[in-house]
Amino acid sequence: MVNRTPQETAPQSTGRHKLVFQSELIASTAFANFFRACGKKYEQQQEFFSKHRKIIYRVILIIFLTGYFCMVIAACILNFKRALGLLVLTLLAIFFYFWDMLIAKYEDTIVKMFASRSGFFKRYSILFKIALYVSLFAFIILWLALDTAKQDSNQLISFVGLLLFIILLFIFSKYPEKVRWRTVFWGIGLQFSFGLIILRTKAGFYAFQWMGEQVQIFLNYADAGSRFVFGEAYTNHFFAFKVLPIVIFFSTVISILYYLGFLQWFILKIGWMMQISMNTSPTESLVAAGNIFVGQTESPLLIRPYIVDLTRSEIHSVMTSGFASVAGSVLGAYISFGVPAAHLLTASVMSAPAALAVAKLFWPETETPKMLTKSNLKLNKGEATNIIEAACLGAFTSIALVANIAVNLIAFLALLAFLNAVLSWLGNMFDEPGLSFELICSYVFMPLAFMMGVDWNDSFMVAELLGVKTFFNEFVAYERLSVLIARRIEGKLEYIDGMKQYLSIRSEAIATYALCGFANFGSIGIVIGGLCKFLFALNVYLQKEMCFEIIR
Repeated sequence: MVNRTPQETAPQSTGRHKLVFQSELIASTAFANFFRACGKKYEQQQEFFSKHRKIIYRVILIIFLTGYFCMVIAACILNFKRALGLLVLTLLAIFFYFWDMLIAKYEDTIVKMFASRSGFFKRYSILFKIALYVSLFAFIILWLALDTAKQDSNQLISFVGLLLFIILLFIFSKYPEKVRWRTVFWGIGLQFSFGLIILRTKAGFYAFQWMGEQVQIFLNYADAGSRFVFGEAYTNHFFAFKVLPIVIFFSTVISILYYLGFLQWFILKIGWMMQISMNTSPTESLVAAGNIFVGQTESPLLIRPYIVDLTRSEIHSVMTSGFASVAGSVLGAYISFGVPAAHLLTASVMSAPAALAVAKLFWPETETPKMLTKSNLKLNKGEATNIIEAACLGAFTSIALVANIAVNLIAFLALLAFLNAVLSWLGNMFDEPGLSFELICSYVFMPLAFMMGVDWNDSFMVAELLGVKTFFNEFVAYERLSVLIARRIEGKLEYIDGMKQYLSIRSEAIATYALCGFANFGSIGIVIGGLCKFLFALNVYLQKEMCFEIIR
């Protein structure tokens, strides 16, 4: 072995370093060229996708929709009954897709066609009104004759009761000479049409019955949370651990739908239909539609930026709409009581046009609304930044609602028991130990219940429910109604010691519709306080005298 000196090994080491450096340089150059080529390719592809974005989007959409429709068809072929829900949702999606296309293109044309001062109606307004009223009167007479022949005289009593309510509202109207009867007749007509389709046609009845069953199935998913938190015996405390968790679950779902924009989109659709048919302003129509899903204090927030421009008649409509319906979150609680879901869903929808009709009859519009077209309305998506936060906010918001329901029931039921004890004590002095608050209400509200078409034998029991609902709240009244429904379903004796123990099916249905609303003395303070607080917070042009006038 030959030993090399450092001077001899230095040139070899330097050459080796040069070779490594050259290799690294070549490799880095190759990588740089590769990434440069990839960058160019990416830019070319990005440019291609940008240029043909619409075509690519449509191709992907067509592939997705083709696969989806094939899945729906296959599901219907395999088991149509199981696939019915999916088919209904698909058909609704198709309908509203074409609806949006139609409205986007022809909204102004449709609004002008329905406007009361369009060319044709303006030219022949007198003749058209005469023909319309004569046709309407003839239809009502014919309908009453045929319906009374098939059913019984209660149908006629209901019609007379409706006329009586309209006459009373007209007599006590703020400006009777300013009433726009188109709004009143369309509101009543829409309500009548809903009832006719749902209650008198097999297709409508079965459709809403099926929808009610689906809602009941959906609400039962709240049991999973109740079972986990409270244990398998959670139903032993039915109201606290079965009913109230439904409110939490439904509030969470509503919050998610609001974040996704679906709730606002659907409310706009309903509000637009009422606007063009009833000739009401977009803001009050939107609030009336919103009250189908949200509460009386939340629905005005849908038009938060436009509250400053509301007329007095519009503010009255906003308040009336809040009293006429119940929030979707508590609707689930009523269903869990055993009240028919189909009737509750129908009542919530029917209340919207009826509320506008009553509001415009009692306080007609005498000013010019500043918001005249729906296209100017913008609805936000709430405070949530993502769907998880929306769900958490919905659950968090329901805490106050659940607490409010629980404490109100405890307070009102205790107060009612105390009041009955005092009345019974006073009655004992006059040999009337059965004197109670419910008995007094049964006599005070009995004419009202009878004029709604309730059977005479049931009118006193329904009047009790109306009194409890008016002076306390609808939650207590529905709890009482659920007890009466359970007695009928269980087949208990109809009379005990001459006292009727439950209602007929017809009277149950009428009571369900009559109780479906926040119209009670407690709600008056809540809605006035909420609206006045909001109006003052925004520094609106309304002065304190206006709030006092509304309160009066």
